[in-house]
Amino acid sequence: MRYLVLSILIGFSANIFAEVKMNDQCGKQSEVAKESRLYNNIKWKTASEQDNFGYDIYRANTEDGEYSIINEDTIEGAGTTDSATAYEFHDDTIDPCKQYYYYIESISMDGVREAFTPKFQSKLKLQPKK
Repeated sequence: MRYLVLSILIGFSANIFAEVKMNDQCGKQSEVAKESRLYNNIKWKTASEQDNFGYDIYRANTEDGEYSIINEDTIEGAGTTDSATAYEFHDDTIDPCKQYYYYIESISMDGVREAFTPKFQSKLKLQPKK
């Protein structure tokens, strides 16, 4: 299974889009209304896909830390297509005063998993209070 990445809009030279919303506290946002939470917006595109079942997003607190899947359900792939496909995932389970590391894993129709992106780092949404 091979894919051509047109862009991965996240932490390294390909940008992480962090929309700062009305929230000024560090810590978990579980008590904040979902629509008011800060989040890391992870976007990627493929030029084409072959037998692609989908994607899982992994996150860790450090680059070499333990990565865990953060999406509840596998993000559905396009199967087999010669067309470009855009994907997006909002990680709203973050502490806005911490940086995170991510990578995306692709899953073939046969269940074969492979890293689709290198590890990339998010940016802080808020500066911790001193």
